[in-house]
Amino acid sequence: MRLITVVATLFFLSMWTAASAQEWTEFVSKEDRFTTNFPGTPQVTTSTYRSQFGADLPARIYSASQGQSRFRMTVVDYGSIEKVLTEKSKACPPGAETCRGGSNPGSSTGAGYWKVDYAGALVYASWQFMQRDAKVTEFIWNNIDLVEGYLLHLTNPDKSRTYVSIFMHADKLYLGEATVPAGAPEPGLFQQALGWIDENGRSIRYQTLYHHGQPTPPRAR
Repeated sequence: MRLITVVATLFFLSMWTAASAQEWTEFVSKEDRFTTNFPGTPQVTTSTYRSQFGADLPARIYSASQGQSRFRMTVVDYGSIEKVLTEKSKACPPGAETCRGGSNPGSSTGAGYWKVDYAGALVYASWQFMQRDAKVTEFIWNNIDLVEGYLLHLTNPDKSRTYVSIFMHADKLYLGEATVPAGAPEPGLFQQALGWIDENGRSIRYQTLYHHGQPTPPRAR
């Protein structure tokens, strides 16, 4: 009887371990042109993201959970930033330069400050995370397949930790968040899996650093 109990326990333990390992799968979004790992198939919802100068931009949120851990990738489309803020600037009072921005073609700000908003998207997103009720424990530069961005680590009031990835590629802002309980290991399966794909679903890596807002370098693959 004892042998049967032990065998049954080992069987169910092996089944549970296999199921847990199989939960993590590579997820591919051809719409938002990225790949990453999620524990299962993420839920996808549409949203809006308010930029630094008040543009409400379309966004999609990909989210999943595993136990007490939560994983989310928010993708914001900055492709319409010029149109949105130029239109918004038309409602500014006459002479309100801090609202209207520069409408001349050579202006460094652009109408409604769209050029400033676009150029500073990574910094502004980082600052928004830093405003949370949490302690910043790390903020560093990083790159994924030579696309530059930032990594931000937060310790929350309940001692859980949030690991944030902030990147911008092809006019899309990528905000990855993984929150794990106190004492849990870093969510490497999620954080280290982010990658870029083109319109045909092929992976992208550049020969030199890809800087947001600068000419796109040649691909390595």
